[in-house]
Amino acid sequence: MFENVNIADFTFKIKEYSKNETVYNQNDVCNGMDIVLSGSLVAYSLSQNGSENIVFQFKKGSVIGANLLFGSNNSYPMNIYCTQDCKLLHISKSDIEALLHDYNFTIHFIKSISKNSQGMNKKIAMYTGKSLRDNILDYFLALSIKQKSNNIILPITKKQLADYFGVQRPSLFRELKKLKDDGFIKIENKHIEIIRLE
Repeated sequence: MFENVNIADFTFKIKEYSKNETVYNQNDVCNGMDIVLSGSLVAYSLSQNGSENIVFQFKKGSVIGANLLFGSNNSYPMNIYCTQDCKLLHISKSDIEALLHDYNFTIHFIKSISKNSQGMNKKIAMYTGKSLRDNILDYFLALSIKQKSNNIILPITKKQLADYFGVQRPSLFRELKKLKDDGFIKIENKHIEIIRLE
């Protein structure tokens, strides 16, 4: 984000968080932007039955808060916590306002907002009109493309996967068993072999 940007006049803070530590609570006021230097985080909401619905995942290079800074409501709409030990670069709102006078920074800033928006749209599309089976198969297909193999390794736990889909673990396990019984996948712990997708 700072490529070809003069940052000599700015003082940024590096903040460190432990695994499972909450970085922002829902309704906290967003007073800056964070760039993930290491680790990973998730933004989640709580359903009525108390389960977590993971809405967004942040990893190294991700930007947190850019889409909230200048809105009429600049509060975090969800809770954000670390799924691994994390290191974040925090930039205050006043520094962002000054940096936006730099063309290169502005382009990177807009790109980060666009990327977050696209990720949110993808998640909304997943929730609307698709069955859990379809969403699981889409997720496995995306992993297969990323890992360049039909033998994939889940990068998260089954609990985290259930949270990602917004369902309880028993519902996820039932659907995974059906997919296995119907000949779509073979599964052993985090190792999954995709046999067919349709």
